[in-house]
Amino acid sequence: MERQKILADAFVFEKDPKLAGWEEACGFSLEKARLDFTSLHNQRRGLIASMLKRSYAEFLKCDGEHWHPEISKWEEFDRMVFDHSETVGACVFLSWFGDLLIGFGSYDPRQEPGFGIVGYNCILPGFRGLGFGKRQIREILRRFRIRGIRIAKTSTLSGERHNSAQRMYVACGFRETGRRLWEGNPSQTVVYYEKKVSDDTLDRTV
Repeated sequence: MERQKILADAFVFEKDPKLAGWEEACGFSLEKARLDFTSLHNQRRGLIASMLKRSYAEFLKCDGEHWHPEISKWEEFDRMVFDHSETVGACVFLSWFGDLLIGFGSYDPRQEPGFGIVGYNCILPGFRGLGFGKRQIREILRRFRIRGIRIAKTSTLSGERHNSAQRMYVACGFRETGRRLWEGNPSQTVVYYEKKVSDDTLDRTV
């Protein structure tokens, strides 16, 4: 079955949060299940923006005043990805669990070899809490290491709703380096992280 067709089926799969049943049926942890990372070749425009909207749907609903302005940024990123497939688009990958599209990762290597930036990344609702997000970040770190990038940088927002993202980065070996007010909403804080790509924790966490 073609992966492009499976995108529609993913919506149905997301409605069932009881993925633990899969672990019992398969007899192994989904955290150890194989993930495939592929390029955007033959994918349609709008896919990346759509995935971000689905991933941040809760924020768009609960705090639309501050999150709806982000949509235009996601759509612009989507345009850049597909208009510049050999540069920006080459630094974006899709994550697949079997034939199910579960998320994507992106990165900015333009400051190499000094540092690389972990860009937009998400795991779609229904596939979270299974370690897939960490594996996406580790795939980015692996690509940084291959390119000779020495330091990985990233950021996320503070607050209870962003605890999972903060824990994910820490689990991947990132350390907090600073905070500042988020320009989208000064009542929230952006947390900055860094990680030495060449240090031993990479081998332990990938």
